[in-house]
Amino acid sequence: MAESSRTNPQSVERLGYIGLGLMGTPMTRRLLNAGYEVTVWNRSHGKLASLIEAGAKRAAAPRDVLATAGIVFMCVTDAAAVKEVIFGPEGLAAAPGAGKLVVDFSSIHPDSARDLASRLKAANGAGWIDAPVSGGTKGAEEGTLAIMAGGEADDIERVRPYVLAMARRFTHMGPIGAGQTTKLCNQVIVGCAMAVLAEATRLAVNAGIDANRLPEALAGGFADSIPLQLFVPRMVQEIHSPPLGHIATMLKDLDTIADVAQATSTPVPMATLAGQLFRLAKAARGAEADALEIYKLSAANR
Repeated sequence: MAESSRTNPQSVERLGYIGLGLMGTPMTRRLLNAGYEVTVWNRSHGKLASLIEAGAKRAAAPRDVLATAGIVFMCVTDAAAVKEVIFGPEGLAAAPGAGKLVVDFSSIHPDSARDLASRLKAANGAGWIDAPVSGGTKGAEEGTLAIMAGGEADDIERVRPYVLAMARRFTHMGPIGAGQTTKLCNQVIVGCAMAVLAEATRLAVNAGIDANRLPEALAGGFADSIPLQLFVPRMVQEIHSPPLGHIATMLKDLDTIADVAQATSTPVPMATLAGQLFRLAKAARGAEADALEIYKLSAANR
């Protein structure tokens, strides 16, 4: 890919990335390693240094990212942070956007995605793809993320080669908002899996068997899964740095699930219980703790 960008630069778009946190930094690094030109911005400047050293270009403000790039990727904390990047001082809406695309990897409410996309289009003509991700920091580092997208089919195909430098799978699920709704389905499964695996792991420990061997013992059976193989060893061995994801992030998504479920008359008893368990985990462990610390809720001396 790097060779392609050198020999046929006219066919390769300039890229931007906003939000260099747990996910944004490794995803941007993959774009740089693939030979793409990437302009970056982050609210806290300390996270820029390693990427600038790797070849990224520093922008002074979000609008400067859009001014220099045809496609801008973004991964920030929540809808309020997305709104600030777009409509805050020197936000994306302040730059000309006709013919350009914003790809939002953040996980936000589907209604917020549709509203922000419409407002940005009216403000400067920029297009929008909501493209939340699944796979955690490990997937971001290894390029194995699953990304589910909402937007226009032509826009999806335009960004596909760049997204696939960061992900293994990129699926168009429908119009704007569909990607966010698909991510909520993902989080029903992941949030409940974390809670259930914490329960199974604690049962193993309390019953006196080696919980570290659960992934090996259950491999290939109906209980086997990527979460089983990845989460259980981290729970048992207390591997929480870097976190796979923050408790606050999982709780945000589970609360959004509850809201969409209410609006669509969808019963979600398991996801609701998982949400309450993560609310307890937030109180006990803190909002920025690794989501897998939900396992510690059941410890004798937590």
